[in-house]
Amino acid sequence: MSRREFLRTATGAVGLAALGASGCRWLLSGDGARAMDAEPGLLVNDVHSRLNLTRVRRIVRPESIAALQGAIREAGRSRLAVSVAGGRHAMGGQQFGTSGLLIDMTGFSRVLEFDRGSGQIELEAGIQWPALMAEMARAQRGSERPWGIIQKQTGTNDLSVGGALAANAHSRGLRLAPIIGDVEAFSLVDADGRLLRCSRQEHPELFRLAIGGYGLFGIIAAVRLRLAPRRPMERIVELLDADGLITAFGRKVDEGFLYGDFQYAIDPDSDDFLRRGILSCYRPVDSAAGADDPGRRELSGEEWRRLILLAHTAPSEAFARYADHYLGTSGQRYWSDAHQLSTYLPDYHAWLDRELGEPDPATEMITEIYVPRQELAGFLAAAREALRQSGVRVIYGTIRLIEQDDESFLAWARQPYACVIFNLHTVHTQDGLRRSADAFRRLIDLAIAREGSYYLTYHRFATDAQLLACYPRFPEFLRLKRRYDPEARFQSDWSRHYASLER
Repeated sequence: MSRREFLRTATGAVGLAALGASGCRWLLSGDGARAMDAEPGLLVNDVHSRLNLTRVRRIVRPESIAALQGAIREAGRSRLAVSVAGGRHAMGGQQFGTSGLLIDMTGFSRVLEFDRGSGQIELEAGIQWPALMAEMARAQRGSERPWGIIQKQTGTNDLSVGGALAANAHSRGLRLAPIIGDVEAFSLVDADGRLLRCSRQEHPELFRLAIGGYGLFGIIAAVRLRLAPRRPMERIVELLDADGLITAFGRKVDEGFLYGDFQYAIDPDSDDFLRRGILSCYRPVDSAAGADDPGRRELSGEEWRRLILLAHTAPSEAFARYADHYLGTSGQRYWSDAHQLSTYLPDYHAWLDRELGEPDPATEMITEIYVPRQELAGFLAAAREALRQSGVRVIYGTIRLIEQDDESFLAWARQPYACVIFNLHTVHTQDGLRRSADAFRRLIDLAIAREGSYYLTYHRFATDAQLLACYPRFPEFLRLKRRYDPEARFQSDWSRHYASLER
């Protein structure tokens, strides 16, 4: 995207933000889908960055396969493009399409079958992780050998399983590939309204395309997930320098740890910036004593607010307090699924802006950068200088591992990578958006120079050249999209942005 195109896009986003929300009403239609209509359209936005304010024509919230099929077929007759949303946390515009029909999948929230013999569970794709875990706990109450999820996205909980598949998400697993490795099969409603069962044996190409396909090949209605034994885990925490992180991760893997991440210091004026950090890892233990302890040391909502405020105003103090808290939790026990849940304060930045008296609204934007593990130290050194020069503040960041994904078509984990997550403070002005965009592009360039990549989910700031360098199969991905969906029924502002890359 050229600078002129970017500024036009940024201006549009900020201009829309000033419009506010329009009135709306819920209706019950004859096909069982609840529809929400308003004139001249409905405004929707992502939850975290609040930078994807989009005016859609109509929203439907189906609660059955028949209602979902009916909505897609009616969109075809009305020549409306269709986009799909669940938890609405994606920041790249994948879940919204301007002037189209938005299908809200939160009505698809049931567990359909729990096969405790095989350790698999069939669920509707709109179910969010806390509800799924609660239903599994209820069904297994008193069981001596319970099952749990293998992985979910971190950072927040109110994310749908279907959304995890659409982005081929991952967790803090030390030896895990993205979530495609946990999927046995799924049911997908295609552009003609047909219900297809997709697996490695049935419609295998569609299986590989739709997982990590950002909703462009159909709407995933149900998912069959593979599970793992639910086990008690012990958290072990230490402070160390990132130069030795890959060696430390390797040692943890050899010692049997299954999950872990490294949360780095965020003060650009400190020598510790992107260098010193907290390594928290989890290993299975024999006894579940303490795994359900409500008295474990945990940060309260008010403590999180204080940390967020300090991260924006006194980052070294924020890191010191955070490190002190985490070191104090070393030795605590958790369940292998429950420790993946995270505290998230909805719309915290509105409170923060008021607290700081900021004249312009702001939020954090995320990017996730991947580099070969042996390149991590060099990448961090270069990123340290690039971010200092940019003047953009890092509010939070982690480093974790990912194993190679050799199944999804648009694979982002093309080799075993180190994943570096950056949350950048982004002011919602032309200059604020430009600064964050420039910083993200610079980080992507640093990754490309080391045969690395970046995650598509969080923004559309990458240039076409950067995207093609990191995702060389993207033009073929778009050609296959046209083959499976010749009328381009499934669209989003994200897919429209990159449509010209089809060759």
